[in-house]
Amino acid sequence: MRLRVSASSRTASLTAAALALAVTGCASLTTSATEVGGVRMSDTRPVKDGGTLTVAFKSDPDKLDPSLGSTLVGRSVFAAMCQKLYDTDAKNRIKPQLAAGMPKVSDDGRKVVIGVRRGARFSDGTPLDAKAVETSLKRHRDLPASARASELEPVESIEAVGDHEVELRLKEPYEPLLGALADRSGMVMSPRALKKYGEDFAAHPSCVGPFRFDERVTGDRIVLEKDPNYYAASNVHLKRIVYRTIVDGNVRLANLRSGDAQVSDQTAPLEVQSALTDDKLQLFNSPTLGYQGLTVNVGNARGLGEKPGRVNSSLARDKRIREAFELSLDRRLINRIVFQGMYDTACGPVAPSSELGTKTTCPGRDLGKARRLLREADAKGQVPVELTISNTVEDMRLGQVIQAMAKDAGFRVKLRPTEFTTLLEHADRGDFEAVSVGWSGRLDPAGNIDAFAQTLGSENRSGISDEHIDSLIEEGRRTADPEERRGIYRDVTRAINDQHALIYLYRQRNYVVATKDVAGLRVFGDGLIRVENAGYVRGANAEARSR
Repeated sequence: MRLRVSASSRTASLTAAALALAVTGCASLTTSATEVGGVRMSDTRPVKDGGTLTVAFKSDPDKLDPSLGSTLVGRSVFAAMCQKLYDTDAKNRIKPQLAAGMPKVSDDGRKVVIGVRRGARFSDGTPLDAKAVETSLKRHRDLPASARASELEPVESIEAVGDHEVELRLKEPYEPLLGALADRSGMVMSPRALKKYGEDFAAHPSCVGPFRFDERVTGDRIVLEKDPNYYAASNVHLKRIVYRTIVDGNVRLANLRSGDAQVSDQTAPLEVQSALTDDKLQLFNSPTLGYQGLTVNVGNARGLGEKPGRVNSSLARDKRIREAFELSLDRRLINRIVFQGMYDTACGPVAPSSELGTKTTCPGRDLGKARRLLREADAKGQVPVELTISNTVEDMRLGQVIQAMAKDAGFRVKLRPTEFTTLLEHADRGDFEAVSVGWSGRLDPAGNIDAFAQTLGSENRSGISDEHIDSLIEEGRRTADPEERRGIYRDVTRAINDQHALIYLYRQRNYVVATKDVAGLRVFGDGLIRVENAGYVRGANAEARSR
C-alpha cells in the first residue's frame, strides 16, 4: 500500500519517529545474520524420555478455568492439560481430538451430533463420557461471567444421547460452531472436579490431556506433570512442564542462554534478532490469525455482560474524536519503529490468511483531517486520553510512540502501565478510557468478531452497541456459503471500523525461541506452544533438567 501524506503530516510523522527512537533506542537492527526466514512451525527430531521443560511466558496466565480464561498464555497451558472436542493442525484444518469424528449435522443445520472418544480419562481418573461433555458445554454457555457464552449462545439444548454421543440443538444454523469447539468452548472438564471445587475449579483444574496440574504460585510459576491417565501417555516424553512468568523479554532470553529455561513465548522482534545470532538457539515462526490494537471504552459503564451505559470521556463522547485519534496514528511507522518491521499492519479483525479473510486497505495518517474533526467536535485544547497498557518493555515502547504521534494531532496521552492480568480485570470492569489489548485469533471470523463487537458480547470491553453490527453478526452465523460469508465479514469490518471503538493496528507473528537441545515443539497459527510430543534431543546433555 502506498500512503499519500502532506508535507506537514510527513514532518509530524518523522518528529514522532525521532521522539520514539530517542526514548526507546530501537532503530532497526536487521542484518543478513538476523533475517527471520520462512515459516517454521515444528521440529521433528527424535527425543528421549524424561526431563523438565521450562517455558518462559511474557505475562502471567489468568484463571486456569476454560470457561473464564481469556489470555493466550493461559491457552498454551490449556494445550498441555485440557484437550478439546476438536483441534487445529498446521494448515488450520479442524480435526477431532476428544470427539470420535467430525460432527453429523442435520439437513436444516439445527441438529449436531458429536461422538465422544472412548477409553479416555480425566486427570482425576474419572472416565470421559457424553455426560461429562454435556456438563462442560452447559457450563461454558451458562456460567455467569463465562467468556464462552457468546460462542455457545446459539446452542438451545445440549444432551447426552447414550454414553458416547452428545446432541446439540441450535436455535438456527450456526456456522462458527465447529471453530468454537476447536477452542476453549470445546474443552471438557472433569465433572467430579467441577462438583467438588465449584467456583474454585481454577485452583484445581482437571481435564483430559498429556499433563496434569501440580501447583501454581501466582505471578511466578505453573507446574504440570505427566498424566499417567492420558490415553496416549506412551507418546508423552517429558516428566514435567514448568511455566514461568518473566515479563522482560531480555531476561527471558538470558534464561534460555543460562539454561534456566528452554522456551520463550511471544518473543519480541529485538529479542528474535538477538537470538538469531546465537547458534545454541532456534526460532519457530508462524503467521497469526489474530490482531493487536486499541479498545476504546464507549459504553462499558457497568462491566462485561451489563447493558451499555454512558461513559464520561472525550473519546466516548464523540465518534469524530475517536476517528481523529485513529487518524493521528501511522500503522506502518509503528511497525517499523516498535517491531522492526517484523509484524504486519492491520485494520480489521479477520486476518488475510484466514479462509474467509480479505485484504483491507488501512487508512493512512492524516493530521489535517484529524485536527478538522477535533474542531468540528468542539474539542478545546489538547484532548486528554488515558491509555492503559501492559507494563512490558515492548508495550511501553508502543505506548510512547502512540503518545508522540497523537500529540501532533492535538491529543495529550497519559500512559497507565499495568500488569497484564490486572489490565484485563480493569478492562472487564470498564475501568479504562482506552486500552492496548489484542486477540490471538480463531479460524472462523466469528471467533474474532462476535464476542467483541456484538451488544452484550462476552468480551465486548468497549461496550459497543450497534444494531447494524448486531444484524451482520447474526447473518454471518447462519450463512453457509463461503463467498457470502466473506462479503458479510467485509461489511461488518467496515461497520466496526466506522465506530472507531476497536482500532486495529497490527498483527503479530508467532515468534517462539527455544534451545536447540529441545525438539518436538509445535507452534501453529493459533500461537499455542504445543508440548505433547516435546522433549530433549537424544544425546543432548540434560542432567540439570531431569529433576
